[in-house]
Amino acid sequence: MNKNMAFFMKGRAKQEYIEEEVVITKRFLDDKGEPIPFVLRSLPPKRIEEIQEDCTRRIVKKGRVVDEILDSKRMAVKMALESTVFPDFRSAELLESYGVVDPVEAARAVLSVGGEYTDWINAVNRVNGYGDQDEDLVEEAKN
Repeated sequence: MNKNMAFFMKGRAKQEYIEEEVVITKRFLDDKGEPIPFVLRSLPPKRIEEIQEDCTRRIVKKGRVVDEILDSKRMAVKMALESTVFPDFRSAELLESYGVVDPVEAARAVLSVGGEYTDWINAVNRVNGYGDQDEDLVEEAKN
């Protein structure tokens, strides 16, 4: 193994982020009858930390923070909204089409069948580097 630190210097990464096309639902088809993939892009760690901070509620007693509670569902959907390049759930046209003002409600309306919404959240987590450990554990358990 080459332990040359030059490989880790700024600008040496293959790419700055991961962008992936993922078919989340097979109900929306293009002109050729093919499922339209979502375009998902990874978020920088700093932005993920900001989302986590925003989704954390502090319990204060006698002027001191005694506990912190992370709203993991809220965090997952905020990450999903920010990681989804296409479709743009913040699009005024899309919001109007579904008669909603909240992008989360637009996502729920578009992904309204079975596990589509959950599949979207899981795909976003995977693109952002979460969940790979679960797959490794399953593979390890099989062996």
